[in-house]
This record gives sequence, C-alpha cells and structure tokens, in this order.
Amino acid sequence: MQRLAKLIYPAQCLTCDEMIEAERGLCPKCWSDTPFIVDHPCDCCGRPLMGDAEEGDLCDDCRSRPKAWDRGRAVMLYGGNARSMVLRFKHGDRTDLAHPMGTWLADAAASLITRDTVVAPVPLHWFRLLRRRYNQSALLAQRVAKLHGLDYTPDLLKRPSATRKLDGMTAEQRRDTVAGTIRVNGAREGRIKGRPVLLIDDVLTTGATLGECAQACRKAGATSVNVAVLARVDREA
Repeated sequence: MQRLAKLIYPAQCLTCDEMIEAERGLCPKCWSDTPFIVDHPCDCCGRPLMGDAEEGDLCDDCRSRPKAWDRGRAVMLYGGNARSMVLRFKHGDRTDLAHPMGTWLADAAASLITRDTVVAPVPLHWFRLLRRRYNQSALLAQRVAKLHGLDYTPDLLKRPSATRKLDGMTAEQRRDTVAGTIRVNGAREGRIKGRPVLLIDDVLTTGATLGECAQACRKAGATSVNVAVLARVDREA
C-alpha cells in the first residue's frame, strides 16, 4: 500500500513542485538556496563563525553584549529559501512544515539537551493566537521534545500583555517594547524549578523576546536556559 501511495502521490519538494526521492525534503536547487548553518556557530546565538572558530566560541556581539540565556543554536540564516519557508510556516498555514523543520531543529539543538530538560515555546498573546490559530513555535517545540523524549510544556510561559509588532524596530526599541510582558505560568512554575529549560522560537532577530523568556525562567528557578531557533537574522549581513 505504501508503494502504491508513493506512485499516486509522489514525494515533492517542500518549497516547489519538483519530484524528490524522500518525503518531507528539499530538491537540490531549494537545498542550495537554503542557508543552513554548517560552520561552527556562536555558542550563544547560533550565528556561524568565520575563520578558525572552535566549538564553544562566541561572536563579537555576544562577547560585548551578553545574552540573558546560556547557549543557543539556529538551523539556518533568515534569507533565501529559509525566509520563504519560515513565512509560509508562520503566516501561510503550512503547519505541515513543522515536521521537517522540527526535525532539523532537534538535530541543531542536540548539544544543548540533557535528560531532564524542559522544552517550552515562546508564547503568543491570546488575541494573536486566536487570529493565527496556531503558535508556530509550539509546533516546533513539540516536535523537538518528541524526538528527544523530553518534557514538553506548551503553556510554561504566558504573554498577558499584547505588544506592537517588532518589525523595523531597533534592538533597544524591541527590548523596551517586550520588557515585562512575559512571565511563567504559576501553575507550571514547579515544573522547571531546579531543571534546565530549552526555549524554542521560529526566528531570532535581536533576542529581545527570548531574553524576556529566559529571565522569567531564571526567576522561576530554572538552573539554566538555552535557546534553539529555526532561523536567525544575520545582523552583519
């Protein structure tokens, strides 16, 4: 039956109509147009490092402006086909992309994970969640937790106050806008006390939102906070 299904519904590239061998994959052209991060990344923000970088090194930005979390990873840079996929996933109802993207993210985040890690997504305000109908970060976090057999807590964090869209804002403006807008759900606080947390988001730009999430987790007693994102904006590009 599976062989017959493949004949009737052959596998197609995630971002174009090209026929491919494996399901939920990319054709060679789309793969080459996707800026996956393969070099040694910055151990804090996931940006690919140039030159003779080694595991654990930090980029200049993270050295001069320490982040609120401990370590971080990203699957790809936010550009080319990566940007196209993220936008389709986030705004185009392509929830099917959560499966392959979540798998990529689980691989990228593997070095950040221990057996007692709690996985949680960056939250959406309830009104934005109502309009979008799903939290893309929660879909990714669920996939990561499932593949690594970890404790998944989708409602660990909440966002009681709505904020303006952060697009076009400077790093300082983003920090001011999200300051104090995210907190730990009181009913879930005991779940992370004395345990490490892995925060999942779709795109990292300046890290303002993830920073607020990390601070909230630390206040609730998390022993460490790491972050993993699908894509990160290269501020130096």
